Amino acid sequence: MELQRSAKSGNPPSSYNRSRFRYFSPLIVAVILLSGCALQQELTKQTEANRGLEEKLARLQLLLLEEESRNRELNKKLDEATLEVVRAKAKLHSLESKAEAASTLAEGEIALKVLKASDTGLERDPEVLHAEALLKASDQEIKKENYGGALYLATRAKVIIKESQDRTQARERVPKMDGEVPFAIPLPLRLVAQSNVREGPGLDSKVLFSLRKGSALIGTSYRGLWVRVKTEDGQGGWIYYCLVDGQ
Repeated sequence: MELQRSAKSGNPPSSYNRSRFRYFSPLIVAVILLSGCALQQELTKQTEANRGLEEKLARLQLLLLEEESRNRELNKKLDEATLEVVRAKAKLHSLESKAEAASTLAEGEIALKVLKASDTGLERDPEVLHAEALLKASDQEIKKENYGGALYLATRAKVIIKESQDRTQARERVPKMDGEVPFAIPLPLRLVAQSNVREGPGLDSKVLFSLRKGSALIGTSYRGLWVRVKTEDGQGGWIYYCLVDGQ
């Protein structure tokens, strides 16, 4: 009877509709699941791409702070006072000998080569550049027969090189994490907002202490989006890169 009524009305029987729905429903579910998986994969790719861009931005920002700090330090070192001492030495005709000045200059040049060979990252260090400039100036003063000025410049260069060697050795004694990149020089930083300082470079790391906005810090290295910092009283930890700026 149902088939006859269906035939008269022009509609398929209900049992046919149910069987057809049972046939297509797994396909619909499969299509939905596949679409969901594809969307999830696309979202994951986009998230990874965004994180990669943020890490590049963080690295560029930190390198810019490093370069600005390096330039400030170098400008401080190349002061007029040094030139005044050299000029005074030239006028005094001091008793330092050419051999003494040349020997000190040679010692400084050797020490500088050893220092550069120990760490390729030191080639742009302001202290190393300053020592290099002093040694070149010392050589020029020897040619002018200003041996007192040459000795003064070479001696200053040796002191700076020794201080750089001590800093390099101290930095090497601090264990580094995989992917951690040290700054060429300690970066003077300040907090742009109140923040937590953590035990490691990640939000899942333990909070060691909190600092107020404007607190002074020294940055020593970075890893991804995180910066290793020290406070003025010697406490250390990690902080998110966008929470710090140059002093």
